[in-house]
Parts: sequence; C-alpha cells; structure tokens
Amino acid sequence: MEHSKLIDTTIHFVKEKLENAEGGHDWFHIERVYKNTLLIAKEEKCNLLVCQLGALLHDIADSKFHNGDETVGPKTARDFLEKENVSEEIIDHVIKIIENISFKGGNFEKKFSSIELDIVQDADRLDAIGAIGIARCFNYGGFKNRALYNPEILPNLNMSKEEYKNTNSPTINHFYEKLLMLKDKMNTKTGKQIAAQRHHYMEGFLEQFFAEWEGKK
Repeated sequence: MEHSKLIDTTIHFVKEKLENAEGGHDWFHIERVYKNTLLIAKEEKCNLLVCQLGALLHDIADSKFHNGDETVGPKTARDFLEKENVSEEIIDHVIKIIENISFKGGNFEKKFSSIELDIVQDADRLDAIGAIGIARCFNYGGFKNRALYNPEILPNLNMSKEEYKNTNSPTINHFYEKLLMLKDKMNTKTGKQIAAQRHHYMEGFLEQFFAEWEGKK
C-alpha cells in the first residue's frame, strides 16, 4: 500500500477507535501530536512513515482507560498494521514506539532507542504542556473527579511506576509530578525550543493560580 493511502487508512481507523474517548486522549490529541511530529521530523533525519504511524497509533488504547493493561495498545496497533500488509520491520518499530513513549512517573527506563521514538515522544510531550497541556490536565482531573488543589497533599516527586499509574492526588500536583519535568526531558532541538516557551506559560499560570487561591491582588 502506498504511504499516503496507508496514512489516510490509519487516520480513519484511529478516528473510529477513539470516537468516544476522554477529551484529553481523543482524536484531536492524536491530530495535534501528528502535527507536532511532522514539524519536528522536518529537522531530523528519520523514517517519516514510522514517525507518522507511531504518532497516529501511540494512544490507540491508552492503558489508563484499560485497567492499566499496557498490552492492549500494541496489540491493537499490530493487528491493524498486519491487516494493512505493512512490513514486519515497520510494524516492529512502531510497536516499540508505542511501548516506550509513556512518561510513567519519570522513572521508566526506555528499553529501546531511535530518532523516530525521540520525535514522537517529544511531539506527545509537547501536547502535555503549555495552554493545551493545562486544559488536558484539568479535563482529566475532572474525568477522575480529583480535587483542583489541596494544600495539605504535597506532590510526590519520587513515585514508582505503579504509584504514578494509581495516583489520585489533586490536579495541581500533576504539574509538579510530571508537566514541569517535561521541558528537561525533550530529545530534539525543535522539541526543546517549543517546550521552553510552553513551560514558561505554565509557570505563569501556576503563579496566577496560587495568587488567586491565596486571595492576593
């Protein structure tokens, strides 16, 4: 199958699969990550098809919405790509991207490295910071019925992967447990440049949030 047709077919498949997804992990999240991927890939020597498929399929079955099962996403992606007669080499690379892209508390050791993974991971992390990152963070907090903020519950900066998956802490804590860490975890030059601006925006938001919380002018 020619590349453009495969991408169109993949987009159609992902849109269908994520039709009823939570707002921060829906098709529009995938579309933004896809656009970020194309932007970063322009500046890197990479296999563009692997980047495109990795971006489109990276959240096809997020473990957060499948009782923590991390095998559903890779299996769903593999079944789809095999049905479309994609080469095993490409499939294997895309699956490795899906398996290694996640933050998981910041202490997850990647078992695979490639420039394509670096690109898609940066693209995904860019969507978790800045204005959209803030919106997604509170959207997911509302979805899980979490408090906005509780001064008595401090952020846990040393969570295990399991603790991170099962945390129920206030939404503001997530900025300190993940979002503010992402700027320094970017892989590519373009990713780092965009992340610096979005990180600064989040710092301004938090400053305003705490001023309002404390009743300051």
